[in-house]
Amino acid sequence: MIADNTYTIRWMNTEAHRLLSGVAPLYGIEDCRDLIGMNMDDFHLQPSRQRKLMEGLTEGHRARINIRNAFVTDIVITPIKADDKIDGYIVMLMDVTTQAEELKRSEQLIKDLSIPILNIWEKTIALPLIGEFDRNRSDELLATVLMECSKKNIEYVLLDLSGITEFENEIRYQIQMMTDSLKLIGTQCILVGISPKLALSIVSLESGTPIFSTAHAGLKHIMEQQALRL
Repeated sequence: MIADNTYTIRWMNTEAHRLLSGVAPLYGIEDCRDLIGMNMDDFHLQPSRQRKLMEGLTEGHRARINIRNAFVTDIVITPIKADDKIDGYIVMLMDVTTQAEELKRSEQLIKDLSIPILNIWEKTIALPLIGEFDRNRSDELLATVLMECSKKNIEYVLLDLSGITEFENEIRYQIQMMTDSLKLIGTQCILVGISPKLALSIVSLESGTPIFSTAHAGLKHIMEQQALRL
């Protein structure tokens, strides 16, 4: 979800609609689309406390919350900044309400296939994507990257796709989410490690993200862009 600096919800993606369809009725709201235009204060017992927390954010914030004793979820809030002022917020809810065995499997998958965040240059990190990506792992990755970029004022994320053999719809959706979300906090995503086979399907991305065949070429582009600002 995206909220403006008055904490009014302005936009939700399809995944938020799916997740919140079970949450909205707890607040007397039949259609979760009606959440757009509502204020985040409406969902807190102590709005002033939450406002104080939000106003003081200098980087991403993550906490576990209980929703009307029906759901338990992790919430990740990342400020969108313009000229060092908070212009809005990216709000992610991490669904942890699945059955115990499924949750255990997903947590093990995240642990076994954890992705290192590599600091490779000034205000630049690299993310090698390797292995299977289910929705839980992808959401965990996105939340972690947003937190890291917000905390360290990262300008560029080098997303290495050399370990991806098939650019399926789920991967395409997650990369689009990654590039769009990073753009909102002032970080540019650059795709590298693109094989000829992958290049045939990656053109469907809508973000205008720079794409390079090798990590070396991508890093060279970043260094050139930083040099131009000096």
